[in-house]
Amino acid sequence: MTRHASRRKIAAALAAASALCVALAGCAGTSSNTATSTTSSSTSTAKTTTAAVKDTATKTTIESTLNLKNNTDQAWTYQSDADAWVLSIVSAVTNPELPDQQGVSVAVPGAYVTGIDTDGDGTADTTAQTATSGTAVKGSLVIDYKATITSENGQTYTAATAPIIFTTGAAGYSSQNNQLASTQYAADGYIAMASGNRGKQSTVTDADGNTTYTGDAPLCLVDQKAAARYVKYNIMLGNLPGNVDRLVTTGGSGGGAHAAMFAATGNNEDYYDYLAEAGAVGVYKTTDGGWTSSVTINNTTKAISDGAWGTIAYSAITPLAQADMALAFEYYLDPDHEYSSDFQKKMAKYLAAEYMEYINGLNLKVKESAVGFDLNGDGDKKDTVKLTIEHDSGSKYKSTNGYHGTYLDLYLAEFEQNLQWYVDNLGYASGWTWFDKDGNALSDAEVAAMSTADKATAFLEGRYAKSSSSSDGMGRPGGAGGSGTPGDGNAPSGEPPSGEAPSGETPSGAAPNGGSSSSSSQTEVVGTPDAGTTQSSSGSQDSANYDSFSAMLAAYKSDIASVEQGDKYGNNIVELYDPLNYIGADGTDDPTWTRVVMGASEGDMSMFGSLNMEIAWLNAGVNATIEWQWDGGHVPSETLGESLSLTVDEMVGKYDKSAKKITKAKAETVTENGDATEATGTDISSWVKTKKSSKTTSGLSVSFTLAAAAAYRAKGASKAVPGFDVIDYGQEDYEFGNATQDARHWDKYVLAVLQEHEDELSPLFNAS
Repeated sequence: MTRHASRRKIAAALAAASALCVALAGCAGTSSNTATSTTSSSTSTAKTTTAAVKDTATKTTIESTLNLKNNTDQAWTYQSDADAWVLSIVSAVTNPELPDQQGVSVAVPGAYVTGIDTDGDGTADTTAQTATSGTAVKGSLVIDYKATITSENGQTYTAATAPIIFTTGAAGYSSQNNQLASTQYAADGYIAMASGNRGKQSTVTDADGNTTYTGDAPLCLVDQKAAARYVKYNIMLGNLPGNVDRLVTTGGSGGGAHAAMFAATGNNEDYYDYLAEAGAVGVYKTTDGGWTSSVTINNTTKAISDGAWGTIAYSAITPLAQADMALAFEYYLDPDHEYSSDFQKKMAKYLAAEYMEYINGLNLKVKESAVGFDLNGDGDKKDTVKLTIEHDSGSKYKSTNGYHGTYLDLYLAEFEQNLQWYVDNLGYASGWTWFDKDGNALSDAEVAAMSTADKATAFLEGRYAKSSSSSDGMGRPGGAGGSGTPGDGNAPSGEPPSGEAPSGETPSGAAPNGGSSSSSSQTEVVGTPDAGTTQSSSGSQDSANYDSFSAMLAAYKSDIASVEQGDKYGNNIVELYDPLNYIGADGTDDPTWTRVVMGASEGDMSMFGSLNMEIAWLNAGVNATIEWQWDGGHVPSETLGESLSLTVDEMVGKYDKSAKKITKAKAETVTENGDATEATGTDISSWVKTKKSSKTTSGLSVSFTLAAAAAYRAKGASKAVPGFDVIDYGQEDYEFGNATQDARHWDKYVLAVLQEHEDELSPLFNAS
């Protein structure tokens, strides 16, 4: 058993037991958590120890070196168009393996800055009025703690209360060069931060010219944790503005995965070896063999945490550990789904059974009153219901390949509630073009006269064309990108933010009995592996690398054995990247709130992944919500009045008694139709049932069957399908390599299926 394995198994058992009382949120924007704490759990549970630091000299060196005031190379660039100051790239650690990928930058709203102290006397020598926009000025910030900024939603911040928005990159789990922080949040009063990170297929060359792979799990996440520690440390020192208890992670796809994993693994000691190796601040061995997560400021020891206050993760490609069988199960719920081979179909069948066994082994239960769903169908919401998946080979559940159960009832209820939310919020649809039943665009007067029920009906019948604006006028949700460099030249060194930002691309919305497949907005090419590795360079399957099933199975066994043997610290790196191992576990600083936004038609990840994270977070006492955006593909844009800033401002108002309570502004009346010439929406009215309701904003209540939901997912979200490497998506394979292998097979559940059904699968292997 590898290091930490025993503790993880105990934590998993405790999580399963405590899940008997879990309370799940129902739909977008709802939560069961009503706590009013004004501080983040990351502060209240930061590591404490009475033992002394083992190597005080190293501690002193790290804290002196990473004190921004001691960095004579720090430079600030004023961007007049955003009224913000951007910090040049600085190293987040003292011992970077790849310096170009282990740096950090922040962007500070101009109102919080008196100016730049260029001579060290503590006064501003260069101000916004005297600076040349886009030109870097060496020196340190002089912070104005009295100035205030009011966000677009009406929340007011100061340099001491401003949230920190950390955009996590790592598109496709890849490395990312150091980047300048975006100024896109300055107007709302937020501090923005961005970092580089090592990632899949990063390489390092030693003094003898030997090149090896690095950047495998968990180093991408470790680099982001180190960057957060750096920023928090310098806020504590007074070198930067911001509230260390209000750090919010956000990102899309692989970046969304890391935003979620960052929040899920806050300050857990399993990552300390890697942080200490890099020279991160506040992670030190103690004389009793333990760790301390603290720093010394003005001769006083203060706790520091790499945890998050909250996260807004778009299309989070996590957890990976169960992703293969979860997506296989989701596709297999549709009996009409077409697979590319008999081998693929058999794998989907057996992985679906594997997922059922996995879920049932968790012994999950839920209170109907907390969820708001009558899961056992007895007409009330007073019961505590066990969440299970069942299989019946008879005809009753033929439409879902025999699968049913309360876990799937919850899945369906979440889907229905998210569609309900969507049609109830169509009043926020700005710039859309609406059409009549004959395909004619409505007049402006007809649009102005549309009721919410009219819009809901038109949406369900596909009689619309969405605005060309990807977010209905609400702005970007915080994915990578934005105004990372000034428009007037002379940007500080570094690259503008990169990664996967919300696309706004709509899915096909395929109906249960037909429709074409749609691909995700993500178009990243799968890997660039060396010859002989486990993934072919041409695409998503690697079966051509093996002459026989037995050869493939042997490779699978060997790879997974090496993964389970552990890395140089004895850790199974796949387990390190499973957030379900850490949410609510002993030693984790859980966030206060989380919001995971998935496109209902995306094909990069099963909806079960976000559902399982929500269950775990709610079980841990976190205010957790999931949103399956009905008309969204991979990394969907914020829509219908939602935005990152609205979420952040709402959460500040919820958890800070002195802050303003924020609610979404009322939708403005639309008086003009859009300019599209034909409807582009998909008619889903044949399988979505409606009835009049006085309890919904739209005046309509929507519902559909589990079979319809499964068909919508399988037909409209067909980017990845159960295949040979069985949704080892290709790109993630490289995250679990080692120094000499750029990629390895890593899914123990897939291996179990291959072994158990070898006799049946072997003849189908590589068969036409």
